[in-house]
Amino acid sequence: MFSGWIRFADTCGKCGFDFTRFNVGDGPVVFLTLGIGTIITILAVTVELAFEPGLLIHVLLWGPLTAVMVLFALRFAKGLLLALEYRNDAREGRVGP
Repeated sequence: MFSGWIRFADTCGKCGFDFTRFNVGDGPVVFLTLGIGTIITILAVTVELAFEPGLLIHVLLWGPLTAVMVLFALRFAKGLLLALEYRNDAREGRVGP
């Protein structure tokens, strides 16, 4: 399904199904960033209130952790959105009849 870490292949390697007709776009990234950002913010506030580390510790801890969590979850989220587009026969938005 994927030809790289997060890039879709043009076709399925087993059955030849065409993935190019689907447009997943940036939808998964937005939802993952918001969801994971909420979790990271709660954790950062909890750590700040419990341990009071310096600003540099927060930057070194939460920045990379957020990036890693988004990148690992992105592959799953993009695959899920592609499957939902396929199941619901999603198409480009149209205006009019």
